[in-house]
Amino acid sequence: MSTLTDTAPHAPAPRGALARSVADSLVVTKRNLIRMSRIPEMVIFGLIQPVMFVVLFSFVFGGSMSVGGTTDPVVYRNFLMAGIFAQTVTFATAGAGAGIADDMSKGLVDRFRSLPMARGAVLTGRTLADLVQTALTVLVLAVVGLLVGWRIHEGVPKALGAFALLLLLGYAFSWIGALIGLSVRTPEAATSGGLIWLFPVTFVSNAFVDPSQMADWIRPIAEWNPFSATVQACRELFGNPGVVRSDAWPMQHPVWASLLWSLLIIAVFRTLAVRRYRSAAA
Repeated sequence: MSTLTDTAPHAPAPRGALARSVADSLVVTKRNLIRMSRIPEMVIFGLIQPVMFVVLFSFVFGGSMSVGGTTDPVVYRNFLMAGIFAQTVTFATAGAGAGIADDMSKGLVDRFRSLPMARGAVLTGRTLADLVQTALTVLVLAVVGLLVGWRIHEGVPKALGAFALLLLLGYAFSWIGALIGLSVRTPEAATSGGLIWLFPVTFVSNAFVDPSQMADWIRPIAEWNPFSATVQACRELFGNPGVVRSDAWPMQHPVWASLLWSLLIIAVFRTLAVRRYRSAAA
């Protein structure tokens, strides 16, 4: 005869903290992706801006910029694309911060606080959704780059490695945007705060000009800029012109520098953002 113990259904084993956090983050990611799909203009406008940068820089400045001793516009377009890719993934930071600030102002924190879910899942889900949108933007931008003359010369595996570094940098910077979004009161303030620091980061770099042409005091800043490391790494992996050697370690080992910078930014700003979120939800 079967005993009650034999026939009773087994209680599900409790999930570990990590598994729970991952599952909750994916649920929030899905929520944000569905929201983005219902607001297509958000995606469209995000695609238009980087395309405009490619066209403007390629055809307005292309003939006047010297790369490797030549002002050939095609050479400059190949030099330019790594910088435009990196600028695109980092400028998505402003949108991430604005989105989180908007969720905060609408009381989303209070609604999620009442649910049995990992606290950091709200922010992780948001940044992962932004990463998916950024990947779509980079894909469209790559097609536009091919149309204006940009080419990959080191093979598909290295090119995929370059795109992976770009997306990792974008994901790292999205945590900075998350912290800004949690620290301001309105989405408008988050957008402004997200762009103010991005302009010096992207322009005091090797994205659009060779740092050797900069003033002596600003050149080390450009060479140790995390943004510059990713741009240099992408030019190497794509086989594009403009890879300038210098004594700075990030420029000598750009792939490792890009990877380490991105992981460090994630570790620092994710910790600060989650702590800020917890204090806001307390």
